Amino acid sequence: MRRFFCENITTDSATITGDDAHHISRVLRMKAGDALSLCDGAGNEYDALIVSVSPEAVVCTVSNPHASEAESPVQVTLFQCLPKTGKMELIVQKCTELGVFSVVPVQSARCVVVPGKDYDKKRERYNRVALEAAKQSRRAMVPQVLPLTELKKIDVKSFDLFLVAYEDENTISLKQALRAAGSPQSIALLIGPEGGLEEGEVRQLVQAGAKSVSLGKRILRTETAGMAMLAQTLYEVEE
Repeated sequence: MRRFFCENITTDSATITGDDAHHISRVLRMKAGDALSLCDGAGNEYDALIVSVSPEAVVCTVSNPHASEAESPVQVTLFQCLPKTGKMELIVQKCTELGVFSVVPVQSARCVVVPGKDYDKKRERYNRVALEAAKQSRRAMVPQVLPLTELKKIDVKSFDLFLVAYEDENTISLKQALRAAGSPQSIALLIGPEGGLEEGEVRQLVQAGAKSVSLGKRILRTETAGMAMLAQTLYEVEE
């Protein structure tokens, strides 16, 4: 069954507009009476039946609202220190496919990239990448790429568990930290830039309540580390 995101859903009806309406009417050539599956972008799915079709709007009746099985019961946010140009889109795309709740770009001491005044335009593009990845992976919500923040401004205590991937951590593994945490409902993962995090930055985060963890014996690139850490985390908490 064809599946679309739709923000305009009420108790018994929904209206699909924009590119999706054009796609349904002109490309798929669907008509009144055809069935669809709709997602509200917040984790809920609906059965839908088309009432009328035009390139501007597709009107449907909706029924059987239910929570999507594709979404994790634990919200995992990725704090990604700015990588070199071109890597953030890949990170957003793959982490969306894996099940991330949101992505926060972070400016840290060793970031090579210095964000310019046009960074908000880049963030718009990243959010479009997240939308397309959510559609492709049959997510029921679209992760948000939030505004750029500085590492020192991160509120560690706003999460049940805040984990920092650090190559010099030799005591606590990611698995150990997750299994010792009980049943957190919100988890944050922090990945450093190409040059890694400074010792003082890690110390500051740990003093604020974060836990420094090892991802294993091999050193991962920044664009690989977030995906690996997210996948391992979701496997552990969803299991």
